[in-house]
Amino acid sequence: MYYVRNGSVPPQRHIQHRRPDGGLYAEELFGVEGFSGRSSLLYHLVPPTQTHRIEPVREVRLEAAQEKVHRHHLTKTGDVKPKGDAISGRRPLYFNSDVVFGIVRPAEAMPPGTFYRNGVADEMLYVHEGTGVCETIFGPLRYGPGDYLVLPIGTTWRLEPDAGSEQRMLYLEAPSEIEPPKRYRNDYGQLLEHSPYSQRDIHPPEDVPARDEHGDFVIHVRSTDRITAYHYRHHPFDLVGWDGYLWPFRFNIADFQPITGRVHQPPPVHQTFQARNFVVCSFVPRKFDYHPLAIPAPYNHSNINSDEVIYYVAGNFMSRRGVEIASFTLHPAGIPHGPHPGTVEASIGREGTEELAVMVDTFHPLHLTKEALELDDDRYPYSWLPSDDHEKEASELAERGPEAFPD
Repeated sequence: MYYVRNGSVPPQRHIQHRRPDGGLYAEELFGVEGFSGRSSLLYHLVPPTQTHRIEPVREVRLEAAQEKVHRHHLTKTGDVKPKGDAISGRRPLYFNSDVVFGIVRPAEAMPPGTFYRNGVADEMLYVHEGTGVCETIFGPLRYGPGDYLVLPIGTTWRLEPDAGSEQRMLYLEAPSEIEPPKRYRNDYGQLLEHSPYSQRDIHPPEDVPARDEHGDFVIHVRSTDRITAYHYRHHPFDLVGWDGYLWPFRFNIADFQPITGRVHQPPPVHQTFQARNFVVCSFVPRKFDYHPLAIPAPYNHSNINSDEVIYYVAGNFMSRRGVEIASFTLHPAGIPHGPHPGTVEASIGREGTEELAVMVDTFHPLHLTKEALELDDDRYPYSWLPSDDHEKEASELAERGPEAFPD
């Protein structure tokens, strides 16, 4: 990321920065990878260490569903009901040691005076539906449909949905940095001319006055296996200024400029972010290939050593059939997949697509949670059969019921 400076900071690092009354502002180094990774310097009205009560909130556990077969999955989340807030309402669906992701449909804002800080992972929220403000210690990020919100590990934040705004989001946690792909950056970190987006499209938080408020403010801190409540008597959003390279940001999927070609381009051209052992890609409206014999639909391919998950946001995905909006498909390693019957011929001659989707490709196998399996359409592995065979197989599968894929 690039350098940002907001508010009041001293002319040099680690020197006196005084308040109007003569007292010192409290400096905090907010950084990753010890003292060698990206960092920012934060200047507080009150030292961020002054907690007066610590208490348990809940344990965090992920339980994998037990399956006896290895297969493709279709997870339908369109009908899940809103519940909880941006943290308590999360429904984890897929996970491994590198990433956890699923959906959240907040029914309410986080309780007044309550904040969240993930102490073990960067977080990403993709806003499918809804508007509001993601308030952070660095300043607010107003969000709407299509926005990616990327929150570095250790960021204190809360989500304030707009009144009456129905919310639906893809959420993701990763114990590594979520950042623009390295191949799109030069040695100085600047995004290159052939990158599908630029620094102008990455929006840091707005600069706002420090919150000099007293009361009971609670930060729920996530550690490896639990959430702990830290109580403070001063509002945590008390920064008079900050500067550096580590900060939350907003990026809208509509600002992703698709890379197209004379023939079908493979998924890496859609890459939007990278992290350790997985990538995030954006499929956006774009012109199709312009070779006179081009086949716009993707060719069959095997994920020999990666799991591919696509979350369907809008439009009609050209290579799929029977996949609803707000569904996930999981195409795991070791099994080929490709366009559904009829979609290849149907794509020929088409000039473009209006599809919108987010893909997460992992390089280590994913586990499904029990909730993901409860939302699973177990007919999906047979959806590549010709229509008549597919309907017959689906009917037989329905008759077999739970025995079709025994757990």
